[in-house]
Amino acid sequence: MTNAVILTQPQTFVVQTSNQWSTGICDCCEDMSSCCFGFWCFWCFACKTTNDLGECLCLPLLDLFGIIPPITISMRATMRQRYGIQGSICNDCVNSFFCGPCVWCQMSREKKIRGGNIINAGL
Repeated sequence: MTNAVILTQPQTFVVQTSNQWSTGICDCCEDMSSCCFGFWCFWCFACKTTNDLGECLCLPLLDLFGIIPPITISMRATMRQRYGIQGSICNDCVNSFFCGPCVWCQMSREKKIRGGNIINAGL
């Protein structure tokens, strides 16, 4: 019989989550490749981001039919709920209306930063 010597102890793994967006709506310099993709080919970028979030690829194209982009607003609200980010639908509406491409870039950055760490907010 041999005696095993344990040299290291298991470490606790803590996932820190925040109730705020990881980056601001105008922090496009945080991820220049996404920013450039969103600037040069916005609809392709929005469709790719939607697909990355597990939704229908062509969903953002429905925003073309309204003054206020309903899909952008709903995707932002859904992302806030998934990650436990504070905010309001009114704030989502204002941001989506005045700076839709920035909202999509922010959502793309948030998905990259948080990855699969989704909070179950009573779903």
